[in-house]
Amino acid sequence: MPKQAQQVKQRKVFYIPGYDPMLPRRYRELYRTEGAMQAAVSDYDLTLKGKRGKAENYGWTVDTSIEGQKTHTEFEFLLWSDIVQASMKRSIAGSFWLLARTAWAYISTGSLLRLAKLQKGPIIAALYPVVVLLGQLMLGLLLGYFAYHEVADYTHWTLGLIVGFGVLSAVMIWFKSKDNKIYAYYLMHDYAFSAQYGGDIPPELMIRMEEFADHIHAALISDVDEVLVVGHSSGAHLSVSILADLIRRLGIPEKGPKLSFLTLGHVVPMVSFLPKAWILRRDLNYLCQREELTWVDVTAPGDGCTFALCDPASVSGVAPKGGHKWPLAFSAAFSQTLSPEYFAKIKWKFFRMHFQYLCHFDRPRDYDYFQITGGPVTLETRFKDRAPSPSVITRAVNKYTSQEAPK
Repeated sequence: MPKQAQQVKQRKVFYIPGYDPMLPRRYRELYRTEGAMQAAVSDYDLTLKGKRGKAENYGWTVDTSIEGQKTHTEFEFLLWSDIVQASMKRSIAGSFWLLARTAWAYISTGSLLRLAKLQKGPIIAALYPVVVLLGQLMLGLLLGYFAYHEVADYTHWTLGLIVGFGVLSAVMIWFKSKDNKIYAYYLMHDYAFSAQYGGDIPPELMIRMEEFADHIHAALISDVDEVLVVGHSSGAHLSVSILADLIRRLGIPEKGPKLSFLTLGHVVPMVSFLPKAWILRRDLNYLCQREELTWVDVTAPGDGCTFALCDPASVSGVAPKGGHKWPLAFSAAFSQTLSPEYFAKIKWKFFRMHFQYLCHFDRPRDYDYFQITGGPVTLETRFKDRAPSPSVITRAVNKYTSQEAPK
């Protein structure tokens, strides 16, 4: 893109991750390594350093020099992995009970069928843990049954039952120990986190989100030039509610820094299509009309874990009838912005594809995560002439459109 006059010398970025139990150090290392590769491809300088001294949230700093324009960015990672970790602390039996409740939540309400009308990829991802976990259970039962018969035929049926149950347990424990490669338990807990509340926000997470809003507002009264909030995956819909709360409750300073909002690989419909997602639907309706911010939404059909090119307010049935301002939604077009060799290398690594938005592109166009988060122009200026992708889905599909809990 042509050189723009420098607008940003100091920036504050708040990164809100999705449902991830891992600590944020790996995100810093991902930014360091992928940022260096993007800088080499696009011919600019990028340096990352860890923060010094005590900080309320984990973060790092980035200094760039792009076409002679120097920018300093401070990253803060808004952490909720402790809440994720707590939600995943269940026994194997408890996890299967949660699996049944989650499946019932989506099937009994008709939400699963309506979600399938948008994109098939996320539905396949949602069904993956069901199929895999039930497959593990069936294999465990089968091996346990054979062990039972082998022992019971030569001894007593009670001993056979004990051995059979032991084999079943051993199989299930082994599979769970390998979930860092299989991701079945992880994905099940991810979908269950919102489904068990019918789409409502868990109380402990609501408290944390209010704290996040307060923290972002503090940056808006500082002397930076831009405050950029980045929400990835499940972090996208959390960010919608955080920013809506911030604007309603605290307001935006008239002469403060630009407020920018970038959502990546969103899964908003997985929550907004549930019957009790009143807060999210209300916040989508509110935020998509606000003049106080710039909201850009980037997805890609090559990412099977996102609702690619689905306008979150529109498909959720809460966009105002007269039209709405945000988000500007377009595709990162992985098949065009990655070389055939690079694309072929990662296309079947579904979790890696879901994180491609945070990585380098060897054939970049206007989407460059590192220039957006570390470069000399605001999000608004960078995409002021960008048209939405022509295939953006704006039809209302959701059955549940109420924005207030029944009294």
